[in-house]
Parts: sequence; structure tokens; C-alpha cells
Amino acid sequence: MKKGVQQIMLGSVCGSESSALAVLEKIRKSGYDGLELNRFMVHPSGLMVRLLTKAAGMPTGNGGKLPWPQLVKESGLEVISLHTDLGSLEKDIPGQAKEARDFGTDRMVITGMYRFDYSDEAELRKLAGRLNDAGKAVRDEGIRLFYHNHNVELLRTAGGARAYDILINETDPDLVNFEFDSYWFTDAGADAKEWMRKLGSRMKLWHITDRGTRQTGPAMTPILKEDCVELGTGNMDLDGLAAIAEQNGAEAVILESHRNWIDKDPVKSFQLSSAWLNERF
Repeated sequence: MKKGVQQIMLGSVCGSESSALAVLEKIRKSGYDGLELNRFMVHPSGLMVRLLTKAAGMPTGNGGKLPWPQLVKESGLEVISLHTDLGSLEKDIPGQAKEARDFGTDRMVITGMYRFDYSDEAELRKLAGRLNDAGKAVRDEGIRLFYHNHNVELLRTAGGARAYDILINETDPDLVNFEFDSYWFTDAGADAKEWMRKLGSRMKLWHITDRGTRQTGPAMTPILKEDCVELGTGNMDLDGLAAIAEQNGAEAVILESHRNWIDKDPVKSFQLSSAWLNERF
């Protein structure tokens, strides 16, 4: 199973070609095989995207102005997959597919629908149809399509169905598969292992994050705030999740932690997480 780092972690530390290359070399030396890139971070992004990612504690930085194909090649890393959004993909399938191929990957990942109603069954079925159409179109370009979840997919429709079940059942396995994010389903109170088993061989990629707290000393209240933490330092059953990912035949595991990095340093964070990954894979 390939091991990678999601580019969203790197926005604050890749402000120039030299700093970006230094970070990529640290990723490789930590034992990772590659990166999962985001199209909105390898190209200049719009104001709304920058504001949303900054609000989530993961600023895009100036990376959109950097020569990422050159940086990846010089670092010795590979591009495991390329994140995009469905709307822009539908507008330029040949161009985006070529970009993925130029990066040396056949994996493109849809990251979810902003302002999309996951409680509306008709909209979900329409979304599944769009994913099937896009999956067929990119397959003709030599690319495979994957869908990445957050936690909104656990919403129920008026008929009681889970949104994620509808997306699984209404998409064609020959056209659409999944990048499963176990953190977001766990954060929403779901049994991530149950959903991984349900996906089975359609779970081709695994987004991994641990969940816990690094608070020490007496607490002001008996309720601690939990957040993402470095792998092996939280309380998710990572070994159990990893066993299922391996059974499913997942092709890659990709680290993505969200702000709350130890010492506010994403580099130190991915270096610490690599210890668990290197021991397990």
C-alpha cells in the first residue's frame, strides 16, 4: 500500500520553490511514497476557496503559483492522486485528465459537493448519475474516478436512507469508486469499520487521521474538545481500520490532518505520523 501526504497540509509551508522542495524532500525522507495534490492548490485559486480553507485552519498559501510538476519530479515523490471538483471536471474532462496523466497518476478524486443537499434523495440520485457520467468520460481518457466523503454523507433522506448508501448503490463500480475518510465518519459518530467493510473492494484509497486531544493538566470542565492528532497518539482503532483497508485491497493510504498540528507545525506532524505508518505498512 502506497503512503502519501495530502497537499492541504502544506499550504502554510510551501510559499516558495525552495521551501516547497525542502518540505517535499522531508516527506520522502520520512518514508512516504508520494503526494495527493489538489487542483485548487496547483493553480491559483479563487477568493472563496482561499477563505474556506483558511477558515478550516488549512490556508492554501502561495502554492498555486509554483511549478508543481517540476517540484514533484525533483523531490523523487510520485503523485498518488489528484483532487478536483465535479463541476470543473465536467467542464473540461480532456484537459483535467491530461493534467492527471502529466502528473503520472490515473486517479482523480471528487471531494464532495459544496452547498449540495445530501438530505434530498432526488438530488443524490442525480449526483450519482453525474458521477457515473464523469467516471465513464474520464475512463475513456485512461483515468479512474473516486469519490471522497466528509460527514454530510451520513445525513438521512426523508425516506430514511443514508446519503452515502445511495451514492454507493447508485454509482457503477466500473466507473466510480471511493476514497474513504475514516476520520470524518468517526467524528460524526458512525462506525468507520462497518462502512469500510460495506465498501469492500470499491475502497481504493484511504484517508487517515487520528482523533483525540493533547490537553494536559486539570480541565476547566469535564468535557474535553477532541481534534485530529498525530497517528497513534489518539484513540481511533487505526490497527483495526488498517486491517480492513488491507483486506479491501486499498491501493494507498493518505495522511490528512487538519490544523491542530503539534507545535502548530505540519512538517513535524507528518514526520511524527510517519512512525505509525512505516511500522504498519
